[in-house]
Amino acid sequence: MAEILDPLLILALALNFVALGVSRIRGVINAVALQGLLLGALPMFVQTEISLRGMLLVLGTVTLKGFVIPSFLIHAMREADIQHEVKPVINYMSSLLLGAIGTGLAMVFSYTLPLADPHKNVLLVPASLATVWTGFLLLTTRKKAIMQVLGYLLLENGIYLFGLLLLEAMPFIVEVGVLLDLFTGVFVMGIIIHHINREFASTSTEQLTELRE
Repeated sequence: MAEILDPLLILALALNFVALGVSRIRGVINAVALQGLLLGALPMFVQTEISLRGMLLVLGTVTLKGFVIPSFLIHAMREADIQHEVKPVINYMSSLLLGAIGTGLAMVFSYTLPLADPHKNVLLVPASLATVWTGFLLLTTRKKAIMQVLGYLLLENGIYLFGLLLLEAMPFIVEVGVLLDLFTGVFVMGIIIHHINREFASTSTEQLTELRE
């Protein structure tokens, strides 16, 4: 399993750094979409025999993470007429450094966890923790609302990765519920982006300080 999973997870980790180091919003959307495609296909490699339920999860995840949500975000980006995150709270070099530190700490911490034997020698848990950390960085250090939505998506990708450890134990309704929550969250954030842009001619969340009752 490690021979197949680890290269895919290393690529997913590399996409984390692309998201942290790129100012062009379309580039970040593409990175998150590609990561969604990779993570959506992972259940086929995590489980030795995948059930119909698992195949439905793969299909639903790949469709939502890889195509539906990125298309929705690209549409929101065009409607808001924004292309770049110009002045993040933390600059891109510092973001990459923090991402590297978080990834290293995730590697160290994962070795202290009492994991099952099949999961001890793969990067599933370190990649999960590192992706959650990357999502948190994007969510808290970017000013554009659409970049914060992408941070939320990365955060959910990390949670999804960790959930693959318990794929067989998770009821199908819970799996669908997680994807539905993700889609609903992005949909709501798209509406927020639209209203921020309409009221302030900008999608920077700094403008929210001007709100009054």
